[in-house]
Amino acid sequence: MGVHGLTSFVEGNRQFFTDMRLRDCRLVVDGCSLYFRLYFNSGLDQARGGDYDMFAVLVRQFFAALSECGVQPFVVLDGGMDQTDKKFKTQQERILNKIREAHSLSRGSHGCVLPLLAREVFRQVLSELGVPLVQCISEADFEIASLAKHWGCPVLTSDSDFYIFDLKGGYLPFSFFEWNNVNGKAKERYIPARHFTVNRFCSHFNHMNKQLLPLFAVVTGNDYTPAKITEIFFSRVELERVPSGRKTGRSSSPRIEGFLLWLSQFTSPVDAMEEVLGVLGGQQKGNLRTQLSAGMQDYQLPHNSSLAQYFSSPQPALPDAQGLPAALVSQPEWLLRMVASGKLSSFVLDVLVLQKVLLVAQVENSNLPSSHTSSLSIRKTIYSLLLEKARQGSPMPQAVTQRGRGRGRGDRNRQGKGGQQCDTPCVDEYDRHELNLKKNTVEADRPNSVPPLNLSAIDKASAQVKLQVLLGTLGVMGHVLEPLPPHLSLPVCVTYFWMNNCKPKPSHPLLQAILLGMVYGELSWRSGHPNDPLFGSKASVYVCQQLSQLRVNPGQRRGLDLGVAHLLSQWQSCMWVAMFLNQLLCFPLPEPQCAWVFSGTLLHGLEAAIRGGHQCESLLAGDSVAWQLYSILLEALTGPAVSAAVDKGRGGGQRQAHQRGRGNGGRGRGNEGRGRGNEGRGRGNEGRGRSNGGGRRGNRSRGMTYSESDLYNRFAQLNFDDYQQWLS
Repeated sequence: MGVHGLTSFVEGNRQFFTDMRLRDCRLVVDGCSLYFRLYFNSGLDQARGGDYDMFAVLVRQFFAALSECGVQPFVVLDGGMDQTDKKFKTQQERILNKIREAHSLSRGSHGCVLPLLAREVFRQVLSELGVPLVQCISEADFEIASLAKHWGCPVLTSDSDFYIFDLKGGYLPFSFFEWNNVNGKAKERYIPARHFTVNRFCSHFNHMNKQLLPLFAVVTGNDYTPAKITEIFFSRVELERVPSGRKTGRSSSPRIEGFLLWLSQFTSPVDAMEEVLGVLGGQQKGNLRTQLSAGMQDYQLPHNSSLAQYFSSPQPALPDAQGLPAALVSQPEWLLRMVASGKLSSFVLDVLVLQKVLLVAQVENSNLPSSHTSSLSIRKTIYSLLLEKARQGSPMPQAVTQRGRGRGRGDRNRQGKGGQQCDTPCVDEYDRHELNLKKNTVEADRPNSVPPLNLSAIDKASAQVKLQVLLGTLGVMGHVLEPLPPHLSLPVCVTYFWMNNCKPKPSHPLLQAILLGMVYGELSWRSGHPNDPLFGSKASVYVCQQLSQLRVNPGQRRGLDLGVAHLLSQWQSCMWVAMFLNQLLCFPLPEPQCAWVFSGTLLHGLEAAIRGGHQCESLLAGDSVAWQLYSILLEALTGPAVSAAVDKGRGGGQRQAHQRGRGNGGRGRGNEGRGRGNEGRGRGNEGRGRSNGGGRRGNRSRGMTYSESDLYNRFAQLNFDDYQQWLS
């Protein structure tokens, strides 16, 4: 929620805190606050799409510091938007602000925009490290505070609401959390921090009753309090005149301090409430009392937290059914478990509960349509899978049907073309239009090439069917996957989809840069992974160093290539929602590690280098594994089979290609066929090399030996059934 102006007031007054040496304890971590702070405090790139590889290193370092001090983190993430809509206006204003900050960054000015895939990188690193994580159904503040109260441990966040919650373990603001300055002897390592408690805070205001703080928060103004109430109150109330800087505060707020001193004269919240209502006056006194009381209730914590039980369960548990939005009550258990474990994006919650989504702003050319336009058809398939019940005539949740026609949640009440009633469920998308936020109503509709799939049965559907839904949405034929390492299959499919849906069309140097970026990530991961045959490979390390030297330094004066930035923002949008679709389908393809797939400064630098005359072969010289991987990726995207499918045009030609893929023996059967295709992998690679006449795309035409090929393809020899084992 956030209390306006409270953070700067409290953090500007040193006496409200005590010094703390954090060690050997539990710590409840506000995950969203953490990844925002880590990214923005690090000086990592924002204008060119983000440097996820460097961000992943930073996240690992943070949790390594906690581990070194014996601190057990429990991370809680925000979920979807509030079902009551009481914060939606505030969220719209924030998105609009980010649109304008992104525009500022695109012009070389200042701004603060989190790259699109940063949350996914954060979640993936935590999964890799085994850090306990839960994703809430909606905003996490209340759940974080409840868990910390239940355990009696501190909270790490950057949210001013935690200056209001009464927590025995206290609040550690991220601003004063020196995680990169671990101190102490070997067995007594600690992280220096500043510790806040409500008791100490209230003692500075005539030992005021701490139960008055929730009233202070709602009247001062938070994300749920109408600004008009705050303005009226402070225009009428007579507060003690407090000079700025009182109590040695370097950023003290006279209004906040004066109001706290004013409240301290009351012994109970009831008396204070009556006086506040008296100041506000008017004929709506009853409504104001209800409104303020409801806001105060948001700070009343229960004795026990359902998250404590969640974290104690060895298997992913179901979210607490109490207070679950009506639209989620009837959803399948597998979906709710995946949401709670963070394996399924909160994006699906907004679709299911509200039938509206806020699309995240990116740095792009504001004179062109939003980069999210390129991924529209993927989102349509997601909406179709989630809202299929509405299409079949099942009753929609009350929260949905009450909105009625024209406001975005009504489904069967919508009018189609020609004024006829439309029974297709719709989703309201809020996206950038020039420098404004615009609502676009999108029908939940899947391509003809995508087979129907019931949401409640997705987890039990065959891998073949789920893969058909994914590939049909992306417009990719099954055999394109055969030579690819499983963990790069989705990025390659997304790149193919992007090539056919982005506007303007990408140049060949940009496509080459994207593929070189994937090669860089693959080599970086493998050469640094102790269990990989390429671990410590000098050739791979050398190639990575050569590629990394071409990065655009965020501090250098080279201007942003806005055309490249816009196209890469479209690529990220496609990857973003394709990952959500893959998650919703229970991972027919392994989820790619975003940190090793995309690095904005690297891709911008590689594109400029290739356009300036560098050859990909020379950039990868010295490492045959690197060249073979690049050749495989390029062949998958530009080879004869793909070109033939593109020549047939989108629509009917692609649908025929999918049908041919499904009915073509080994290929079409997806799971089983893939296994046989991989067993014949060596013959397939040789055959491709001969058919290309030993040309630049042949897998073995650049000195790659058969044994090296086997070494590289240790994952690619898995069939689609093995994908699931590989994931687990």
